[in-house]
Amino acid sequence: MSLSTLKNRSERGFLDGQFLIAMPGMEDRNFNRTVIYICAHSAAGAMGFVINRAQNLTFTDVLLHLEMIKDDDAILLPPVARDFPIQTGGPVESGRGFVLHSDDYISDSSIPVSDDISLTATLDIVRAISKGGGPKRATMLLGYAGWGAGQLEAEISSNGWLNCPANEELIFDRSLDDKYERALALMGINAAMLSPHAGHA
Repeated sequence: MSLSTLKNRSERGFLDGQFLIAMPGMEDRNFNRTVIYICAHSAAGAMGFVINRAQNLTFTDVLLHLEMIKDDDAILLPPVARDFPIQTGGPVESGRGFVLHSDDYISDSSIPVSDDISLTATLDIVRAISKGGGPKRATMLLGYAGWGAGQLEAEISSNGWLNCPANEELIFDRSLDDKYERALALMGINAAMLSPHAGHA
């Protein structure tokens, strides 16, 4: 599923607004020990963002790359912009930036993901953040995770993922190192107790 599909979706799937938590046996290295926030799920596929993987770039780097500021201007950025978090959202379109944010900021290009969270992938939100404005809670993600029709359901049924309702605090929490364990704790699961092997009764 792509961003354009997310904009035009007319149905919500049972995984919308859910966390996917990778099982220890996950073979795809892109998703080892990841927590993914699913933004859209339908018969056509699914789209979401990894929320616990760091990115080496800073928001200042992004602004310089987009030529929105010059080197000499970086020191003048407001603290909220200098410290704005950048994460790796997934392997699809990894050079493209998406801002997942609270719904107190809405532009014409913002897409509601849930009652409280929106997604904006245009430069207007980047400009707002660079000036100290923008949403109260937000994170920029480079790339996203996408699945074709039936693909994610098959991965879940083969013990690749656990799923549970998403937690907004965890989505925007900047402490990434133990986010995997904390996501599992939402389900009452201790990571040490998970087996990497699928079990079938």
